[in-house]
Amino acid sequence: MDWKTLFLSPEGRIGRQAFWIGWLVLLGVNVVAGWLPLIGWVISLATIYASVCIHTKRLHDMGQTGWWQVLPWVLGPILVFGAVASVGFSALGSAFNGGEPSMAMLASLGGLLMSMFIAFAVWLAFTLWVGCSTGQPGDNKYGAPPINTAAVVL
Repeated sequence: MDWKTLFLSPEGRIGRQAFWIGWLVLLGVNVVAGWLPLIGWVISLATIYASVCIHTKRLHDMGQTGWWQVLPWVLGPILVFGAVASVGFSALGSAFNGGEPSMAMLASLGGLLMSMFIAFAVWLAFTLWVGCSTGQPGDNKYGAPPINTAAVVL
């Protein structure tokens, strides 16, 4: 499989090794993009599509729909948004109490950190599930199994 197919096409199936190679390449690109001021944001946004493609193909190899990858993208922000709203309401409440931080605000900040940790744990668990699960041995509705999982030409 060539790099264009790996990163730019959500069709077909890939094995675990090709997934992890693609994932590590995208991680490296995003780390380097983080060092670049404006163009780095554009590069990071472009890598989202490549990430969707490799996750979709890996889920297809497992016999699953690619839509499963929506779960960490939706669940994580919901948790964090709820915690941020809680901190905001606590700050608003402390403003009415003379401006001093209240225990509720400190608890809300703790809840924010906990929800960020849970969101990260959901993302990590999903990535490990996709990357470590075995694929279906034969053909499935997404195509034939990967022919050679060790060959990814970059």
